[in-house]
Amino acid sequence: MSATTGTKSESGVGETIRVVIHALLIALVIRTFLFQPFNIPSGSMKATLLVGDYLFVSKYSYGYSHYSIPFSPNIFSGRIFGSEPNRGDIVVFRLPRDDSTDYIKRVIGLPGDRIEVRNGLLYINDEPIKRERLSDFVGEDPCGSADATARVKRWKETLPNGVSYESLDCTDNSYMDNTIVYTVPPGHFFMMGDNRDNSTDSRFLSQVGYVPFENIIGRAQMIFFSIAEGEQAWMIWRWPFAVRWNRLFSIVR
Repeated sequence: MSATTGTKSESGVGETIRVVIHALLIALVIRTFLFQPFNIPSGSMKATLLVGDYLFVSKYSYGYSHYSIPFSPNIFSGRIFGSEPNRGDIVVFRLPRDDSTDYIKRVIGLPGDRIEVRNGLLYINDEPIKRERLSDFVGEDPCGSADATARVKRWKETLPNGVSYESLDCTDNSYMDNTIVYTVPPGHFFMMGDNRDNSTDSRFLSQVGYVPFENIIGRAQMIFFSIAEGEQAWMIWRWPFAVRWNRLFSIVR
């Protein structure tokens, strides 16, 4: 009797181990080839993405590079099944000067484009983009101050391919409201944050610069969880008040 019980116990342990291994393999396949979760730690993409947003990034949208694989082993170069991002896509990429760091920005310039900012207005290939003033952005101050009810200029920008989104303008005549003309090299992309005066992006050549196609991980697709800035996601007893319920399962555009 005891021998039979021991055999059943060992069989149950073995089955549990197999289930765990299968679950881990499935999770690894999903993370490598389909979707990877990311969270937003800074306000550089406000008001499109807020600090505390958790989102899924599709790995398959632009094909796969070695950065698509967990721990990024340098086992091949270039991309497999590569498909270039469109202007206006929000993408996660590895920082060129530090490929252990993930950034998330909007694709503004494609290979060969000329990008410039004049008096705060974005120019692409010497043509100003369409820009329309919206009501001010209020709350969770995007400009870095402690004021939770700051009012910030908000614009609707429309790119040449018709993609529209909102951008924020913290300060008139800020440091990057007038830039040089950037010519995007072949195989590279020019990224900008929607929170223009509070974003370290491709305008800063020594810090981000032009992003190689190989460094792009995927496209931001959907916010699956969102919690107010300063709150901790693990404090579930605060969820009724801290979770931004209206942002859950919203599509990223």
